[in-house]
Amino acid sequence: MRAFLDIPKSFQMTTRGSFPILAMAIGSFAIGTGEFVIMGLLPEIAHSLSISIPQAGHAISAYALGVVIGAPTLAVIVVRWERRCLLITLILAFALGNFTSAGALGYISLNILRFVAGVPHGTYFGVAALVAASLSPSNKRATAVGLMMSGLTISTLAGVPLAGWLGQNFGWRSAFILVGSIALLSAVMIRYALPVVSAPPGAGPMHELGGLCNRQVWLTLGISAIGLGGLFSVFSYVKPTMIEVAGMSISSIPVVLALFGIGMVAGNLLGSRLANKNLMPVIGAMLLWAITILGSYSFTAHYYIAGSINVMLIGTIVAVGPALQIRLMDVAGDAQVIAAALHHSAFNIANALGAWLGGLAVDAGLGWTSTGWVGVGLGVGGLSIYMLALADMHHQCRKTV
Repeated sequence: MRAFLDIPKSFQMTTRGSFPILAMAIGSFAIGTGEFVIMGLLPEIAHSLSISIPQAGHAISAYALGVVIGAPTLAVIVVRWERRCLLITLILAFALGNFTSAGALGYISLNILRFVAGVPHGTYFGVAALVAASLSPSNKRATAVGLMMSGLTISTLAGVPLAGWLGQNFGWRSAFILVGSIALLSAVMIRYALPVVSAPPGAGPMHELGGLCNRQVWLTLGISAIGLGGLFSVFSYVKPTMIEVAGMSISSIPVVLALFGIGMVAGNLLGSRLANKNLMPVIGAMLLWAITILGSYSFTAHYYIAGSINVMLIGTIVAVGPALQIRLMDVAGDAQVIAAALHHSAFNIANALGAWLGGLAVDAGLGWTSTGWVGVGLGVGGLSIYMLALADMHHQCRKTV
């Protein structure tokens, strides 16, 4: 892994070394804002384009599809690119996708442009995570990745509310213009903050694809795709649940969403620090934590204060993200770029899977709180894959002895 990037030592563990991570974190802030703000602007988009709200919601799925397809595809195509140039190109492509989304004229063009905006998402995060890890010593890699990813979690507290306010007061198109502008700022900062970072010798598409033969890569991705789904099974329906079950007023919902964002920020920072110490045990402990707090939601959602606190704790489930990213770096071998990018494809699969299964439970008449039990099931699924990964790892160790 340390051979992946050749970063000058003057950039490691110094103030200068922290500025590149900040520059990349601004990019993750832009991407997080662009990904989530549309969820609060569906009525405005539907009215403007003369389509139904569910049809406007298809743009969310189109973006996620762009992430899932774009991450592995771009990772193979651009594997030989110099890393600073690559990150600038990816965040500029994201900016362009959002600027053009602001000009969408109808249902079809909106979905096409949201798909395009999602294409660079996974590869940006994957490459940025690898660069961030290379800026720190091996025992601080998870912290560096967590700091870079903090832009994504902070966006739920600052970027999404700001863009949502703009969209509601000045038209939904202004929200995407803001997102594109933040992405442009990140591109400028990356240009002047990062050193030139060459691709490793011998890097090529076949090396990337060949590294995917490792079972540990797929098992780690499976933990993300399944184990993180519970987060979204609950969050996708938290608004109607707290209104219908806890009796909360609609004006209080922003407080609940802010608490969720606080949980995400705290979980990301704490999880990245814990992952520096003992990676695999930390992943297992975090999955058990996810199962516990998702299960408790089915009971606490009946109460205003307890339910709100539980929603904040559910946000902390993202703590497992930096640990899983580092785990992929450790097991991917020559497939560093594609594996890191696929982590974010898996995250979006978790998003889609959790929301879909949660919706099925509600539509089946099991009630709004059933989303918590759906989350427990997904958490148990992620933990089961984690146990398979441990067994496979121990089996491989015995074979090499």
